[in-house]
Amino acid sequence: MTGWQEDDLAQAWRPFVESCGALKNRPAWQSVCAIAGALSEPTPQSIRRFFELEFTPYQVINADGSDSGLITGYYEPLLHGSRTRTAKYRYPVYGVPDDLLVIELGELYPELKNMRLRGRLDGRRVVPYFSRAQIDDRTAPLVGKEIAWVDDPVELFFLQIQGSGRIQMNNGEIMRVGYADQNGHPYRSLGRLLVDQGELPLERASMQGIKNWASSNPGKLQQALDYNASYVFFREMPESLSGPLGALGVPLTERRSVAVDARYVPLGAPVFLATTMPNSRVPLNRLMMAQDTGGAIRGAVRADFFWGYGNQAASLAGRMRQSGRLWVLLPNGYPLPEQAPPPN
Repeated sequence: MTGWQEDDLAQAWRPFVESCGALKNRPAWQSVCAIAGALSEPTPQSIRRFFELEFTPYQVINADGSDSGLITGYYEPLLHGSRTRTAKYRYPVYGVPDDLLVIELGELYPELKNMRLRGRLDGRRVVPYFSRAQIDDRTAPLVGKEIAWVDDPVELFFLQIQGSGRIQMNNGEIMRVGYADQNGHPYRSLGRLLVDQGELPLERASMQGIKNWASSNPGKLQQALDYNASYVFFREMPESLSGPLGALGVPLTERRSVAVDARYVPLGAPVFLATTMPNSRVPLNRLMMAQDTGGAIRGAVRADFFWGYGNQAASLAGRMRQSGRLWVLLPNGYPLPEQAPPPN
């Protein structure tokens, strides 16, 4: 694994212990989590020995046999808002709608385990839930489900892409919000749309580039946002959390948590990432924890690097679009799929 010996694995210890909080009762993880819990005062040397003795690394390979994929970044944004609608704060942050249906397909079709269908009832029929355009047009019956109101529709759009964030209220309060559910529509990239339409060159299709385009093209903004029919609903989170909650249900750790496609990488597993810093050839080789998922994170060698909170995190996340490789570390004896790649 490129860069394994150079990484400070001690920095990955706390997020690994956080993962064990969610994994410790699962048979395949009980032993390694128990061993980790017995290390009351782990040293850098004992942490390295733990990962090297208790885990087997497997390189993640794409369906076409290639070993490289796209590595992007995300962060925890700060928005400005209010708990009530005002002339300034008029864009709603919605909680989960009462009429949103979530159907577990695996209960009827075992081969579709962990797959869900989202929709709503129209008479006796289940139909797709309202799209972004319908929700923003107030077609969906969401009155009363607002948990906050913010002042910028573009920042709200990117909050949905990031999946969690903080809202600085007009009374000085900070509200932390996290992903609660989604309307079931597939994610579509706004950056790709703007490139395809000639609105932005590819090298400027970053988060910052999209925000600059939006401020210069207010008349085109809503139609562009509607292109991504996917819509995320939020819930208010406890202020005491050390970080935003990921899909695993544990707080994310900046620069040590990563979002993956859980069809290929088990949630909670340590993942060694070999890539480069945003817009750079400087190596970024690091042991991460697979603690989150995302609507745009699809494929085997595909990951989203969590940069944390603040302006620097936003800048790094917005510019990150690198090629990288992944190795998943699984406990020795972990039950593997029939076609798992050999240890490497």
